[in-house]
Amino acid sequence: MVLIYWHGFYRDSRPFVNHAKGCFELLANTARKEDKQLPLVAAVFVVIHCPLAKNTESQNSIMHLFRSLLLLLVPGVVFLAALYLNLRVSVPAAWQELLFPLPYLAVAAGLFLGWRFNRTRVLWVIVLLVLVEQCLVLVTPYGREYFMTIAPLVVPLNLVLFSWWSERGLITLHGLLRLAILLIQLIAFTWLYIFNAGDVMMLLARPLLSYPWLDQLPFPQIVLLAMILSQVALLIRFCQRPEALEGSFCWVLPAVVAGFWWPEIFVFWQGVAAFLLTIAIVESSFKMAFNDDLTGLPARRAMNEFLLKVGRRYTIAMVDVDHFKKVNDTHGHEVGDQVLRMVATCLRRVTGGGRAYRYGGEEFAVIFPSKELERAIPHLEMLRETIAGTEFVVRGKKRPKKKPVEPVRKTSGKMRLNVTVSIGVASRDDKNTIPEQVIKASDQALYKAKKGGRNQVCNA
Repeated sequence: MVLIYWHGFYRDSRPFVNHAKGCFELLANTARKEDKQLPLVAAVFVVIHCPLAKNTESQNSIMHLFRSLLLLLVPGVVFLAALYLNLRVSVPAAWQELLFPLPYLAVAAGLFLGWRFNRTRVLWVIVLLVLVEQCLVLVTPYGREYFMTIAPLVVPLNLVLFSWWSERGLITLHGLLRLAILLIQLIAFTWLYIFNAGDVMMLLARPLLSYPWLDQLPFPQIVLLAMILSQVALLIRFCQRPEALEGSFCWVLPAVVAGFWWPEIFVFWQGVAAFLLTIAIVESSFKMAFNDDLTGLPARRAMNEFLLKVGRRYTIAMVDVDHFKKVNDTHGHEVGDQVLRMVATCLRRVTGGGRAYRYGGEEFAVIFPSKELERAIPHLEMLRETIAGTEFVVRGKKRPKKKPVEPVRKTSGKMRLNVTVSIGVASRDDKNTIPEQVIKASDQALYKAKKGGRNQVCNA
């Protein structure tokens, strides 16, 4: 029995918790009376007291955490699928010629999309992997031994370097400096190969720990340590910036390690790494095109796409922040942006199955699929009351951006704004048969709400 009680999400769930406790005690007493040895009895009662979950911001942060984990799990599934194919699936000879160009197509796609969408980090990674693959083919047998000793150490460290770089373009001063860093490494390793290759290999082969199973691995212990530290650094980067590209970087490194583990098929794992970066570019580009950067809500383009498949029964509400121009003129655009984020946070938690979108400026839209006007209005009234009842404190210059652990009791000097919204709502009917007509009717109802005194819901 596993019970999770999250105070704030289920404010009235204490009766449920008490009932669960009673069930657990009844189960324990019955087992004691019957004097039976159960093969497995596991009763875990977890009470998570989270008072911060009472506000919408904390609830939204949990959803943000879930979406961030997906950015890490999806490329992980791709890597595990590639690993399964490598270990368990034998490709027929007739298929090998057809599958041979796929890694190169993945590399070409990654290079093209990286250039087209200005993802220079992807370009640097793919160029580095292509250089490694060519070195494995062209070097002499002794040079290959040296290369297979030094490359598994250097490539993971460069992946960490690339992941922490910002996007600054190729033909720029930053791009030239990064090219210089790679060229310096190449020159240094070439010089070491010519003059001190044996000493370098002996140094890297020196064991750090005396465990026999470590000697069975194809990498020296120093290289293993560098790989582990690089993976930790990539995960830290993802935690700091949970984006699609950072999530793919966390799995590009295992793909590269697999390529060094099986160097005879390095080109396959090079293609896997390029594919992981390519899908990250597609995901981040989709987010840029369909999501609003300021509020995090789906943008107007996403709304138009959804309206194409919403069906024949739906309701659209247009939500406008009252006196928003006055807020901008009085407190500045930074405070105005904070107001929009706060309203977007409340819209994201709208009930009744509503989908919130940033329509433009201070205007938002909420679509209720498969709902008539009468069924959508109560949820919109609840939304309006939630926004009006949410306390908005103007962030001062000395106010910390992150909420402190201990609440600050001092209230003097704080300026509070009363943020309200006006809502116009309309449904698809015989008069308004297409989404554009329903949106226009909602806009007319919104104008009526504004003219009627604001902070109210009006229907067409």
